[in-house]
Amino acid sequence: MVITRELQLRTQGHCDVQDITTKVSQAVQESGLAAGTVTIFCPGSTGGLTTIEYESGVITDLAQVLDEIVPPDRPYRHHLRWGDDNGHSHVRAALIGPSLTVPFVGGQLTLGTWQQIVFCDFDTRPRSRRLVVQIIGETDGG
Repeated sequence: MVITRELQLRTQGHCDVQDITTKVSQAVQESGLAAGTVTIFCPGSTGGLTTIEYESGVITDLAQVLDEIVPPDRPYRHHLRWGDDNGHSHVRAALIGPSLTVPFVGGQLTLGTWQQIVFCDFDTRPRSRRLVVQIIGETDGG
């Protein structure tokens, strides 16, 4: 069985990292499926999905490392082509990736103790974001 849902988020941009674990877990539980996978996908090219320990120190470290790898102040060709300021946002999103798949068993996500599902908004302004949550699995009856 395949069940598709959406999550709505309000983000601040500039490497805004939001913990969406509870929302994804709730979608899985409401699906009534016992075992399978859930995929979360960001339609858009300036956001990414990953797992991380959702703790302020690690979140700050992630932003700092991304600033070092993909600095926002370098001249991006994207800026020249479109006259905007978010070339680094697109590159960061490409590195992190637009989707994440997590298995679930007994209706529960199989995440580690210190592992949360996070959405990262790399754009340069606040946004309304829509995430697609697709749950594929079976009930206890198979």
